[in-house]
Amino acid sequence: MATVVLVGTLDTKGAEYAWLRERLREYGSDTLLVDTGILPPPAQAPAPDVTADTVARAAGHDLAKLRTAGERGAAVAAMADGVTEVVLDLHRKGKLHAVLAAGGSGGSSIAAQAMRALPIGVPKVLVSTMAGGDVAPYVGSSDITLMYSVVDISGINAVSRQVLGNAAAAAAGMARRFERNHDELAGQGRKVVAATMFGVTTPAIDAARARLDQLGYEVLVFHATGAGGRAVEKLASDGLLDGVLDLTTTELADELVGGVLSAGPERLTAAGRAGIPQVVAPGALDMVNFGPAPTVPPRFADRTLLVHNPTVTLMRTTADEMAALGTTLGHKLAAARGPVEFFWPLRGVSAVDVEGGPFEDPAADAAGLSALRTTVRGSGVRLHEVDAHINDAEFAVAMADRLDELIAARALKRTP
Repeated sequence: MATVVLVGTLDTKGAEYAWLRERLREYGSDTLLVDTGILPPPAQAPAPDVTADTVARAAGHDLAKLRTAGERGAAVAAMADGVTEVVLDLHRKGKLHAVLAAGGSGGSSIAAQAMRALPIGVPKVLVSTMAGGDVAPYVGSSDITLMYSVVDISGINAVSRQVLGNAAAAAAGMARRFERNHDELAGQGRKVVAATMFGVTTPAIDAARARLDQLGYEVLVFHATGAGGRAVEKLASDGLLDGVLDLTTTELADELVGGVLSAGPERLTAAGRAGIPQVVAPGALDMVNFGPAPTVPPRFADRTLLVHNPTVTLMRTTADEMAALGTTLGHKLAAARGPVEFFWPLRGVSAVDVEGGPFEDPAADAAGLSALRTTVRGSGVRLHEVDAHINDAEFAVAMADRLDELIAARALKRTP
């Protein structure tokens, strides 16, 4: 029987979790209730399978001391750390097929941290009073299913009965599917490769994906809009990738210059830490992304701008910025524990960085390449300088073929 792990603050939501547990059992799921409440639960609260004391100890804390300290923020953070350890342990032991939680801001933040730590594909359902606003802090790069509670999580009433009932039914169904079809989540036995693209690198990814598909890979394509890059990092951290074709690294430009599509400072690090083979290119490093033209910061008024569409304005990176990006790429990739190769196209890094194109700037591109060349010298990063444009099919296919070779070599080394 599939098990749904309920994560909740029983000091304030005991009745609601008792109700959810009964619904899940009606829907054919086993349940495991984890208490993340800071205060002692009332007498009528359901008995948890994992107590709040156990959760606190999992993070190295004493619950009694957390209670007497009177610092709610620190206590919430401690319980979030503890339940993350508990949930990950249950997942490793095969005792978790879905996670369900319901709460306000505090309970949602505790449960969401644990959910984000789980691999993508493990069902996660969060009913929250906070779901009507900015949910990025709760969801992050995970695949959390977020439901707005409409009313506060305070008793079972005409509205909460419908919302929580739907959440329980969804979690039960997801858990059954996860238990019965776990092999499907791993790509039906095919090796899995992540690839990054932008509109201005689409022809390259289309060619690379076709080649990788021909070679027997399942290719997951991510739009390099910040969230896409973070998703690649998450999948790499979760150990769900066999290789990365990081053709479009444009998010690094937004992180450096202050554009709206940064994936954060950890971009291009997870695969390296995990030893996953990477083949990388400077796709769309010629641009920084902003919203509609009027939203471009005034300090960039004299820069080369291109209105990509009514909601996206692109700004050409300068030679200094490209040099900084080349250095950043070099340092990140040189730190990788696995095989890394970089392909630099000498005839342009995006669809608008072509001869006669609006972002043509050979000097800026050369500055990026020179900085990268200097930074990786003496490291294990192999640099290919290719006389082609990034969107030329032969360039993309060469990257795909090399990634296939690196993945095969790694598998050979790991074979007893």
